[in-house]
Amino acid sequence: MSPIPVNPAALPTPHGYSHGTLSGNTLYLGGQTALDAEMRIVPGGIVEQFRQAFGNVLTTLAEVGGEPGDLVSITIFLTDIPDYQAHGKEIGSVWRELAGTSYPAMAGIGTTALWQPEALIEIMGVAVVPDERLVRPGV
Repeated sequence: MSPIPVNPAALPTPHGYSHGTLSGNTLYLGGQTALDAEMRIVPGGIVEQFRQAFGNVLTTLAEVGGEPGDLVSITIFLTDIPDYQAHGKEIGSVWRELAGTSYPAMAGIGTTALWQPEALIEIMGVAVVPDERLVRPGV
């Protein structure tokens, strides 16, 4: 079966990329910054940007019938690691609010910049969705 692009209507329309790619029952989640529906990075700092970026990841996951517990790997790219660490408890609260207490393998990577200059965070991941919940877009 060929890989299937996954582009939820609730997210900005991608141009030259997909929000996710489904191959079998594995969903590869493209990097999500804190873009809102108007294609703007949400204001308010790292906690608000984490909420939006992770919410975008979960929106893509839900498009194929996935749930937060299906995440097997998350990579977080950060332009300011100390800022993220300073707000770790708040970010952890947002995680638990959105995903519960299921924690996949994770990595945090510092970088000098992201695609949008005002972006502080970008999140990408991999999920494995059980066959009984899997929805294949366009099929």
